[in-house]
Amino acid sequence: MAEKTRYTDEELEEFRTLINEKLAVAEADYEKTMDRIMNRDSNEADDTAPTYHALEEGSETQTKEQLMAMAMRQQKFIQGLKAALIRIENKTYGICRETGKLIPKERLRAVPHATLSIEVKNDRKRPH
Repeated sequence: MAEKTRYTDEELEEFRTLINEKLAVAEADYEKTMDRIMNRDSNEADDTAPTYHALEEGSETQTKEQLMAMAMRQQKFIQGLKAALIRIENKTYGICRETGKLIPKERLRAVPHATLSIEVKNDRKRPH
């Protein structure tokens, strides 16, 4: 029996459903993070006491930086999921971009936007 070169339409639909679910969660998380960055989630009035404000400024800046980093990672994840949906449309989803072989379903379920097999990914991490 010849080695399978692509996932069936049924399998692609299963992945599309999984990706759409992850995308909805990721977009909601991104919105919540952006709300926190823009202080849209706060319904409390800012404390105007100067000493309180001076103490809070440093930690507030650090928190905003962490939130921005989180938002950027989330945005990258969302872009990866959307690109995966395009690969499903093109029927190229799940094919390793280096080896041309199918990425195992277990890996795609864990990392649905993966474009490399785990072997290629691990090989890239090793010092040569």
